[in-house]
Amino acid sequence: MKGVILAGGNGTRLYPLTKVTNKHLLPIYDRPMIYYPLRTLIDSGIEEIMIVSGRGHAGHFLELLGSGTDFGVRLTYGIQEEAGGIAQALKITENFVDGDDVTVILGDNIFQDNIGEDVANFRRGAKIFLKEVPDADRFGVAELEGNKVVGIEEKPENPKSNLAVTGIYIYDPEVFEVIRTLKPSGRGELEITDVNNYYVDKMKMEYRVVKGFWTDAGTFESLMRAGILIKENKF
Repeated sequence: MKGVILAGGNGTRLYPLTKVTNKHLLPIYDRPMIYYPLRTLIDSGIEEIMIVSGRGHAGHFLELLGSGTDFGVRLTYGIQEEAGGIAQALKITENFVDGDDVTVILGDNIFQDNIGEDVANFRRGAKIFLKEVPDADRFGVAELEGNKVVGIEEKPENPKSNLAVTGIYIYDPEVFEVIRTLKPSGRGELEITDVNNYYVDKMKMEYRVVKGFWTDAGTFESLMRAGILIKENKF
């Protein structure tokens, strides 16, 4: 299993903090943001990890994290030339993944849960991680029937559940074939929700509901909330 951290984008919702640095290098309590998704992958047993960032700050990640030796893993770096969506960023990692399964985590997502068992037991298809939230209309929302995911809707006005799709995904190698079939959305991006719905339609999608805390850190409010959660939970 390979690991991928997607740490690109322009971080416009955190401007001017992101005027001179990448969002994922901002501090959350006592560590840079990128440390948290990196730790999630390391704790799951993954030893080969690629970090995808934009051109402007790729060297900063290298300066901070190096080869990965200090973390007991091997780090590789990829460049997303321009913001084109999560699926487009994932496409960049195809040669690195090299026919293996891959766990993907967004660089501004912080999870308390350990996903080691999910990684170890993954066999085929895809797996998403869901979290009950009070404001599901802000996220991709999973619709369940029994123990099956039957659909995922992006930022729906009337959510069919309160289960948000969090920013961590596990895929088999077919994901890169799926990405090649995608068309840009109205935002001009290749959407990860379209990738996930492919697996849903093929009945190859599994899920797990996250029990511990989860937050992103892409806005001023969520950045502050993330720091408080880390401090209070001694994470």
